[in-house]
This record gives sequence, C-alpha cells and structure tokens, in this order.
Amino acid sequence: MFKLNPDLDEAILREHFACEGRVQIADFLEAPQALALRASLSERSDWRHVINGESQVFEIAADRFDALPDETRKTLEQAMFAKASHGFQFQFDTIRVPDEKSKRQATSEHLAAFATFMSSQEVLEFIAAITGEKGIGFADAQATRYRPGDFLTRHDDAVAGKNRRLAYILGLTPGWRPDWGGLLLFHGAGENVTDIFVPHFNRLSLFAIGQPHSVSHVAPFAGAERLSVTGWLRTGQQPD
Repeated sequence: MFKLNPDLDEAILREHFACEGRVQIADFLEAPQALALRASLSERSDWRHVINGESQVFEIAADRFDALPDETRKTLEQAMFAKASHGFQFQFDTIRVPDEKSKRQATSEHLAAFATFMSSQEVLEFIAAITGEKGIGFADAQATRYRPGDFLTRHDDAVAGKNRRLAYILGLTPGWRPDWGGLLLFHGAGENVTDIFVPHFNRLSLFAIGQPHSVSHVAPFAGAERLSVTGWLRTGQQPD
C-alpha cells in the first residue's frame, strides 16, 4: 500500500542529518499514497483526546470532550495551563496503533498499514543509511490531530525502557501556515529556539532522541487541523 518516493536522495539527506541530528524529508511517500492516508484519517471517528495529568494521562473520546459543558472545560483548561506554564503538559487528539505485528496485520486500515510500512526492511534500511542507526527493530505509530488550543510543551522523548532512537512525524495537512502555530520547535541553551520545522504535507521530520523540543500552541484562527502520523523508531524485536 505504501512505497518510498524513489527520487529521495540519501546522500543529501545524510549530510543534513549529520549537521544537527535532524532532517526534513520532503515528498516522503508517493503523492497518491499520502493523499489516501490523509483521507482515511480525516474520515475516522475514533479519535481520543488526551491531556497529561499529574500521574497519568487523562483520555476521553474526542467527540465527548467537545460536548463537555463550557464551565467544565474552562476549569480543566485552567488546571492544564497552570501546569503547562512551568512543566510538561499536552493536549491533542490521537489514534494509537498497536505495536504487535499480528494486530496491525488484522486490519485493513491505512494507519496500521503505514505503521507496518515504517517497520519494513525497506524503510529501516533507508533510515539507517541517513542516520547511521543500524539497530532499529521497528517503528511504533499514532495519528495525531492538533486543533485550536492544542499544544505539547518541552520534552526530549527519552523514556526508560522504550529503547527509542529516533522520532518521526509525517505531516498530512496541505497549506499549513506558520502563523497558525503547531510548529515543531527545537530548544537550545538559554531558552533559545535553535530550529523550527513548519508542518508540510507529505514531509517526514526525523530527529535523534534527546533533543529538547515542543509543539507550539495552535491558534484559534488556524484554518485547518494539524494532522500527522508520529512515532519512534526503536531498538529490539517488534512484538508478534
């Protein structure tokens, strides 16, 4: 169902990645495949809204979250923003993909098929050629949807026991404007931003784990939803 764009230049991409440990890969998929993936996600109704809590992630069906009374949402947002001002916090919509091969293969959904593709020998060899990471065993995946008010504060993706080596984000929203927010920001010393990745349709952002980064707040006037598939490339064997 999915194939790498045959025109991708490994040598140029490898040179870019070597500079800062990150690279953007334009036209990652053949265009009709990216359009089909976007269309499939746009039609799905099983999105979950997630918010980081004190000790666990608060999760609710996205349509149920949208239907919460205004006063309830205001109270929730006040608590969430208070935490976001000084610590790790997020809110966005997600559809998760199981790690197990059998569960991915048991469905014909485009999202699961893309996760399988990202774990394929073709993709893992391509990524190894660009990054030098030759021990990757598989890619996990989730679809993400950032709507007005959604964000992800500073973090570095390093989680004990997950064996993450690289993070990836495949943008699926055409015509995204930087002033809409939803920008992938890379943080440096002294609270400086050292790099900014603007979402682009069918562009894969790939970067090494350990780089502090965030997704900026999506503006209330954003003209579209920030749709993507994101995940981590991990060492170890993929569960059956």
